[in-house]
Amino acid sequence: MLFQSTKNRIALISVDGDPAADIGQEEAGGQNVYVRQVGYALAEQGWQVDMFTRRSSSEQATIVQHSHNCRTIRLQAGPVEFMGRDHLFDYLPEFVAQFLRFQKQQGFSYSLVHTNYWLSSWVGMELKKHQPLIQVHTYHSLGAVKYRTIGDVPVVAVQRLAVEKACLENVDCVVATSPQEQKHMRILVSTKGRTEMIPCGTDIEKFGGVERSVAREKLGIAADAKMVLYVGRFDRRKGIETLVKAVARSRFRGEGNLQLVIGGGSRPGQSDGFERDRISGIVTELGLQDCTTFPGRLDDSILPYYYAAADVCVVPSHYEPFGLVTIEAMASQTPVVASNVGGLQFTVVPEVTGLLAPPKDEIAFANAINRILSDADWRDQLGAAGRQRVEIAFSWYSVATRLTQLYKNLLAQSANKSQKQAQIAA
Repeated sequence: MLFQSTKNRIALISVDGDPAADIGQEEAGGQNVYVRQVGYALAEQGWQVDMFTRRSSSEQATIVQHSHNCRTIRLQAGPVEFMGRDHLFDYLPEFVAQFLRFQKQQGFSYSLVHTNYWLSSWVGMELKKHQPLIQVHTYHSLGAVKYRTIGDVPVVAVQRLAVEKACLENVDCVVATSPQEQKHMRILVSTKGRTEMIPCGTDIEKFGGVERSVAREKLGIAADAKMVLYVGRFDRRKGIETLVKAVARSRFRGEGNLQLVIGGGSRPGQSDGFERDRISGIVTELGLQDCTTFPGRLDDSILPYYYAAADVCVVPSHYEPFGLVTIEAMASQTPVVASNVGGLQFTVVPEVTGLLAPPKDEIAFANAINRILSDADWRDQLGAAGRQRVEIAFSWYSVATRLTQLYKNLLAQSANKSQKQAQIAA
């Protein structure tokens, strides 16, 4: 059943994370997937969903129609070219103006917006100054946590921290994607404001339907190979260097069947391209070039095969508020070795669906990877438990159902408040 009224038309705002973009390219990762899949799932549950992002190329379509009630709308804000998210803040007023203009042209206004990342939270809070609306927000990354893990703090850091604090204290609800992120909000950002814990999800139909033997045959990977997989962006904070050094320590290295696959997109001359080159250099220095492959960006048609083919998927990030790769791998019945930080401590259950290790600790990662590669039966037990956990807790349908309930409760509370105010005025 489809909602027909304007009050059930919602906007998902993701200024810096285009939901229609190719995943794996520079600064296109978990946030893009989250917005896109949440939009799809909410549309299937009857919402009219418009997903707003910034246009970053003249070749991009202004509107991408995903289904009859779900579309991506690209607004111009600053130069029509790719820009790193740390350089977008000054163009947000233009994004707000373009959003308001779009509403006027369409002849309706949104009663609820779900903003994503701190840049979009500023947009949402500005929109509330122009019209009555409910704002729900998902951080995807907290500056208060991120800036503890990097040495070169950007100039925009002060602005970001202030906006994140204002967001938590003033929007109608902030959605944390893990208990760890929710705790960080309270300890590092503010004790004020309403929060709800609703995790990210994954496509349990797309992932998990391929046998390991079939996947390896398609990818040309030997049946007896010990395959270690990384999927994600090339970014120093993703800890790929730790993984490479851990594999170099593996006791399986001398057996001739160890395979390290580092999947992800890169753009020459951009920051992720530079990081890809740096990682490639480390691979060469450690003598791993003969057993390491860089397949590039893995699109939706091939990614499930890589997950299914792997013996273990490694997520060595310095910090992750959630970590979509972990549940994609688990949905594919592949155990995970991840850093014991942020939401990774929530998605991975140690000794049940995988193992956790301290970030940047190549010895701990090597030991964890070796444990799984050493015991095929235990590997399969971990994989089966991971699949079961994802089916129960992390499908996009379950995420959208919980968000729908949150949206409806907030809309109902707003309607009741307006009704009471009207009665008092009368």
